[in-house]
Amino acid sequence: MESITYVLDANVFIEAARRYYAFDLAPKFWETLVLHSDDRIHSIDRVYKDDLLRGNDEVTAWVQEHFAHAFASTDEADVIRSYGEVMDWVQGCAQFSDAAKTECAKSPDAWLVAYARAKGCVVVTHEVLAPDAKRKVPIPNICQQFNVRYIDTFTMLRELGVCFA
Repeated sequence: MESITYVLDANVFIEAARRYYAFDLAPKFWETLVLHSDDRIHSIDRVYKDDLLRGNDEVTAWVQEHFAHAFASTDEADVIRSYGEVMDWVQGCAQFSDAAKTECAKSPDAWLVAYARAKGCVVVTHEVLAPDAKRKVPIPNICQQFNVRYIDTFTMLRELGVCFA
């Protein structure tokens, strides 16, 4: 059976730390990310630089100490080509406001989907599909357009067979 590779959105780290998998309460969650960071779980350089390093908090410190090696480069021809196609779709989509399109171009979100598309990964995010969105371009909307699978953290953990018992 082919193993699935997961590429994580910043909100996976941030929401876990702030809400349901605080470092002191659920260390096994964080150990799981590290355990699979060499083969099945990673993120991209733009999530690291643009979202996680800006926090200057416990998540930033953890990522720098334990997960910095697991951020893949988006500076590859297949990813750049995919990003161009994603942004062409975003810019051409009348549904989204100009501000939403600009924000999407500045954020790592489109890069995350482009990377997953180019590399055959599953996007892990807590964003949800919003067919009527106008003021933001949700990651699942991009994923749906480009036939990229997306799931949330809990689905990823179940697929990995993780149990925190």
